[in-house]
Amino acid sequence: MSNEEHKPQGGEILDDSRQGGVLGRIDEAGEVCGGGMEGGSALVESGAAVVESVETTPEENAPAGEILADIRRSVVLGRIDESDEGFDGGLEGEPGVVELVETALEAEVPVGEILAEGLSPAMEEVGSRFESKEFLIPDMLASAECVSAAMDILEPHLVSSGVERKGKVVIATVEGDLHDIGKNIVATLLKGAGYEVRDLGTSVPATAIVEEVRSQDADVLGLSALLTSTMTKMKLVLDELVASGLRGKVKVIVG
Repeated sequence: MSNEEHKPQGGEILDDSRQGGVLGRIDEAGEVCGGGMEGGSALVESGAAVVESVETTPEENAPAGEILADIRRSVVLGRIDESDEGFDGGLEGEPGVVELVETALEAEVPVGEILAEGLSPAMEEVGSRFESKEFLIPDMLASAECVSAAMDILEPHLVSSGVERKGKVVIATVEGDLHDIGKNIVATLLKGAGYEVRDLGTSVPATAIVEEVRSQDADVLGLSALLTSTMTKMKLVLDELVASGLRGKVKVIVG
């Protein structure tokens, strides 16, 4: 169906020609989707386009509203900076997330608005597309990297702008496990959603995790593992939390 015959709706992939090269089973993918996943890099054939699904509302005032809409679009397209061509190509030279966030700050768009109206809704859209299998793990990872780059720029402005953090999160891959793709995605999404995140990395001993929870007075602890041989280490962390009297003070999420 040609573009002239069909008016695209928000978030639609034109000509329905999305393809993926088979990657086989991706070990790291188990951290985020709860099991192995066969798939491929989400590619779009020449001529196809990802249409921005988060539409600009009348309440958004230009240029701030336009900048925020462009940030959302670039995150969904996984474009970190102007060198990225985007899923359908041909976008080199156009501002990416890095340039757009810097432009927003120069235009004195509040940091809270950049988070709440730019980054967060964009990642919600990416999550919806992942759930519907329109996006695959490489797509989600590309968008998460965009948010991470944006947060690197925004971090120094958060305290001075008075943006209130939603909570403090300690996250780690348990001892003996070196997989971190899922953990990194979750950590980035939490940062973009307004949480302060302390990422301890991979293969972290139970005692070190619990000590960090204590020293940071964390509200949430995120534990990641992929291997069946390391999943039992999560139980060791929980036992250590109980022994330290911290289990009732922190919420624990695992993946």
